[in-house]
Amino acid sequence: MYRILVSDPLEATGLAMLRDAGHDVLELPGEERHRLPELLPEYDALVVRSGTKVTAELLQAGKRLRVVGRAGIGVDNVDIDAATELGILVVNAPTANLLSAAEHTFALMLALARNVAAADRDIKSSEWNRKKWVGAELQGKTLGVIGFGRIGQQVAVRARAFDMKILAYDPFLSDDIVRRHEAEPMALDDLLGAADVITLHIPMTKDTRNILNADRIALIKPEALLVNCARGGVLDEQALLAALEAGKIKGAALDVFETEPPTDFALAQHPRVVATPHLGAQTREAQVRISTDTAKMVLKALDGSLAVTAVNLPFRPAGQAGEPFLRLAEKMGKLTQSLFEGTANRVEVEFSGIDEELHVPMTIAVIKGALELHMGPSVNYVNAERIAASRGIETVRSTSSGSADYPNLIAVRVRNADHVVESVGTLFHDRDARIVRLDGYALEFMPKSTLLVVRNHDVPGVVGKLGTALGDAGINIAAIHLSRRAGSDQALAVARLDQFPDESILTTLRQLDEVQTADLIDVGR
Repeated sequence: MYRILVSDPLEATGLAMLRDAGHDVLELPGEERHRLPELLPEYDALVVRSGTKVTAELLQAGKRLRVVGRAGIGVDNVDIDAATELGILVVNAPTANLLSAAEHTFALMLALARNVAAADRDIKSSEWNRKKWVGAELQGKTLGVIGFGRIGQQVAVRARAFDMKILAYDPFLSDDIVRRHEAEPMALDDLLGAADVITLHIPMTKDTRNILNADRIALIKPEALLVNCARGGVLDEQALLAALEAGKIKGAALDVFETEPPTDFALAQHPRVVATPHLGAQTREAQVRISTDTAKMVLKALDGSLAVTAVNLPFRPAGQAGEPFLRLAEKMGKLTQSLFEGTANRVEVEFSGIDEELHVPMTIAVIKGALELHMGPSVNYVNAERIAASRGIETVRSTSSGSADYPNLIAVRVRNADHVVESVGTLFHDRDARIVRLDGYALEFMPKSTLLVVRNHDVPGVVGKLGTALGDAGINIAAIHLSRRAGSDQALAVARLDQFPDESILTTLRQLDEVQTADLIDVGR
C-alpha cells in the first residue's frame, strides 16, 4: 500500500480509482496547503493541479516521494529539474483535455470574429446595435498555428471544416509531418505576417516565455485576431495591450494569463478582448478524463511501469509493447552485476534485432538494475544515468548482426580492467524473457524470482549435493539448468527456487570442494 497526497481538487472518479487500488489517499483542503512541507515526508506520491507550486524545496521535503502526478497537461508549476535530480518521476495527462482545449479555442475564435461577447453585453443592457457589431467570417481566412502538437493539430482539423488555410510553426516537427496534416510549415516571423487569425498552443518554458514580444506582435497584420488558450506568459501582455490601444491589432481572445487571477485586469477588460478564466479544460468530460488519466499514470508509476506519460524520463515512454524489453534489460543488469566481483567501471550493452527506439531506454534499464543491487529503490529510470556518471561508470551502447538462432538479442557486460561478466538475453514472441548465455556458458532459463547461480568443477555428484542442501533447508527447486565449457572442467548451474533461502545455504554450498562460487539473486517477478 502506498500513501498518496492530493493537494488540489480532483474529480471524484480518479480519487475512487486511487482508493480502490488499496492505497491511503489524503485530500488536502486548499486552506491547509501550507502544511504540505510538513505532511509530504510521509507520502509516496503527490497529485496536484495548477494551484500547488511544486518547488525544489517542497520536493526535497518528500523523503519517500516517488511520483508527482500533474492532473492536466501543463507542468510549469512543477520544478522538473529538481524532480529529476531527486529521481522523482513526474507524470501528467497530456491528452485528457485535448478536445476541450481545441473546442474552446474555436469558441473564442468565433466569439472574437463575430463580436459575440460585446453584442451580448449590449443585449443585456437593453440595447440593439446590429450595425455596430459587424463581424468577419472565418471561411477562406488563413489560420496560423503556433505549436503544432496534439491540440494544434485538432484545431487545424476544425479549421479545415471552415475552409481555412493552415500555416504551422513548430520547431520540433519536421516539415513532412506538418504537411501530412494538410498544413504549410513556416517560420514564426513569416507566419505572424501572413495569418489572419493566430492561435497559440505551446507550453510555458524559458524558451517560450514572451515568444510573442513587442517586436513580434508588431509583425501581426492590423486586421488579424490573436487567440491564446495555451499558457499565460507566452505572450507579452503589456505589449499586446499597447498594440490594441494603438489599433495595431484588431482583437485578442485570452483564456490564460501570466498571473492567475490577474492582478491588473486592464488587458482582460479592453473592449477588443474576449477573456475567460482559464476554461480550456473546464468541461465535465475533460475533468473526468484528467482525473482518471492522472490516477492511472500515478498507479502505473508507483507499480514501476514505464507505460506512463512521464515528462522527465530520459527517453520516450516505452509503451506496453516495449515494456517487456525494458524488464528484461533491468533484470540482466541486476543479474550480471550480482555475479561481478570487485568494482565495475564500465557497462556495455549490445543490441541485435531490437528496435532502435528501445536502445536508449533498455540501456538505462540495464544501469538501473545494476545500480539497484547495492543502492536499492533510490535508483530509478529518472536518475540512473546521473548516478552512474557520478560514480565514474562508463556506459557504452552498440549494435551487432547477432545470431541466426534468435530474432532479438541483448548482451550486457559489466567490467573493469581485470574482470568481465557477460549475460545474453532474448524475448520469445516479444514477451517471454530468457537468458541464453551467462558468463560464457550456453544455457537457457527464465530470469524470474530467486536464482541460485553456482560455478563448480565438472565432476559427478555436484547436482545431488546441491539438491540435498536445498532440500534439507526446505527449499524447492522450480527449475534447474546446467552447462559446461567444452574442453574444460568448469561448469555452471542455475536453479530457480520457490523460496528465498537463508544465507546459511550459501555457506554450506561454498564449503563444498567442488563449488567455486555460489550466489543468490532476486531478479523479481
